[in-house]
Amino acid sequence: MSRRHLGIVAVSAEGAALCYRTICAESERAFGRHGHPEISMHTWPLAEYMRHIEADRWEDVGAMMLASAAKLQGAGADFLICPDNTVHQALDLVRDRSPLPWLHIAEEVAASAEARGFRRLLVLGTKYLMEGPVYPAKLGARGIDRIVPPPARRAQIDGFIFDELVRGDFRASTRAVFRDVIAEGQALGCDAVVLGCTEIPLIVDERDSPLPALDSTRILARAAIRAAAGTD
Repeated sequence: MSRRHLGIVAVSAEGAALCYRTICAESERAFGRHGHPEISMHTWPLAEYMRHIEADRWEDVGAMMLASAAKLQGAGADFLICPDNTVHQALDLVRDRSPLPWLHIAEEVAASAEARGFRRLLVLGTKYLMEGPVYPAKLGARGIDRIVPPPARRAQIDGFIFDELVRGDFRASTRAVFRDVIAEGQALGCDAVVLGCTEIPLIVDERDSPLPALDSTRILARAAIRAAAGTD
């Protein structure tokens, strides 16, 4: 069957690896036994991204993403994904200048939330993601409300992500805190939680979450499979 060449603009290793593995593991239904789309990946060092993110230079983050896009276009990619929620703040600034089309992680999560009938979401991720414009815009466009944890919890979660999860360090004590935070969101009336850092699904999943979980990494991966197979 025909298939489109997928380009992955990677940012952090663990999230990108989970996305890649999910695409390869779940493509057989679309592409047959051992089948998956052609995939190319490019990533700059996370340190380079963080230098711009910490300085609030989102246009520079976007320029890095466009440079990756150009490399992947040269490798033959037909469309792009980025398994990193935070940098979608920059993608929203430069998407119309990209040489290739993108699937947008928050748009895919919002579509999944709407399809499952969720109306009020707890959004977890880096402090830049929780405090930034990416999810309010995409969820709001579908009439879905969102809340984030209070400041102390946001700082705690951000620390877990950058000090542990992106390094592949997954601790039971950290998992317990995530469960507590999700339970606090449930008490505030949330009907689902967005795992809005692509590493969070490696430590918390729907089986042990107090709320139904929208796994942004796997949602994006599955959307990429459909796009590559031409079934969307």
